[in-house]
Amino acid sequence: MGSEGPKSVVIHVTGFKKFNVFATNPTETLVSNLQNYTEKTGLPLGVSLGSCTILETAGDGALTTLHKVLESSVSNENNFGSKEVVWLHMGLNGGASNFAIEKQAVNEATFSCPDELGWQPKRVPIVPEDGGITRIRETGCSIDAILEFLKKMKGYDDAMISDDAGRFVCNYVYYHSLRFAEEKGHKSLFVHVPPFSRINEETQMKFMGSLLEAIALSC
Repeated sequence: MGSEGPKSVVIHVTGFKKFNVFATNPTETLVSNLQNYTEKTGLPLGVSLGSCTILETAGDGALTTLHKVLESSVSNENNFGSKEVVWLHMGLNGGASNFAIEKQAVNEATFSCPDELGWQPKRVPIVPEDGGITRIRETGCSIDAILEFLKKMKGYDDAMISDDAGRFVCNYVYYHSLRFAEEKGHKSLFVHVPPFSRINEETQMKFMGSLLEAIALSC
């Protein structure tokens, strides 16, 4: 990660509302509480928190809000000077027991169950003008450096890099965000977290703070 220290970066964060059997999505709790948490603990050096937004756990149902907040980051860039802009999306992997940094998203929507608004596409291109369902977009963030930093922090030894964000809503939102980020010269990153029953809320909240610092050090 070098010796230059963290760069100046503004990070916009999103989470999701309830999903399937999870009446409370941990990412809704984490993102909703992030502003207050960082006010108490302080933000990492070089980091500004741009916005914290909760999305519907739905494909097209999340897009209106997603596009609104993505566009707002462009219109508000002057408020943050020349800082790097990063979109950090947090999602739940209900079967996981660790944190996963997602390397990429695929231009395919194949929902194994209906989303929270009842939509269940099968082998549909997320963005038809991008071509077929095999099109991949990768994050511009230095995920190896992010993982290296996290593994040095107590409690995150099992954090990993994933190259498959699934084909459900998380992948759907990530693909749109990566596409937008590329167009605007921003960066986008998606991180999956486990349920609070696997890693408790306090530990996950601390992870969020460490993740913000890792992003500032690596971008």
